[in-house]
Amino acid sequence: MNYWLLKSEPSEFSIDDLEASPNHQTCWDGVRNYQARNFMRDAMADGDLAFFYHSNCAEPGIAGIARVVSAAYPDHTAFDPTDKHFDAASDPDNPRWYMVDVRYERKLLRPISLKEMKQYKDNALQELALLRRGNRLSVMPVTAEQWNFVVGLEQRKPVA
Repeated sequence: MNYWLLKSEPSEFSIDDLEASPNHQTCWDGVRNYQARNFMRDAMADGDLAFFYHSNCAEPGIAGIARVVSAAYPDHTAFDPTDKHFDAASDPDNPRWYMVDVRYERKLLRPISLKEMKQYKDNALQELALLRRGNRLSVMPVTAEQWNFVVGLEQRKPVA
């Protein structure tokens, strides 16, 4: 099993929106970065777990956990001129963009803020891609050790 972090702006699509989706499941569409696409297309697999991260909001951080429930497949929104994720250069016969389906697993007992995670960037989370300067990917890998550490933070009181 692999572990991931999926970023979404809560004003666009939040952990609550995922939970409210039919069968608590939806496609993770609109990824328009080649490296993030490659992670989804080449490495994500049915059964993988992902942190659901709220970005570009008052308190960015991990809000919950989702499960990948499909292999990657072409992102149909790239072919729809009425969709905000339309890409005129993407060809259905040779797709440029991919997506996976994700299912809501649970909210964290408490959100783990970016600020809190940064307090561990010199030890347990030093290699966490999210904490690297300038990293703005919407899909990024998380190691099993990082996953377990962050999940363990749920049980602790936030460090001020």
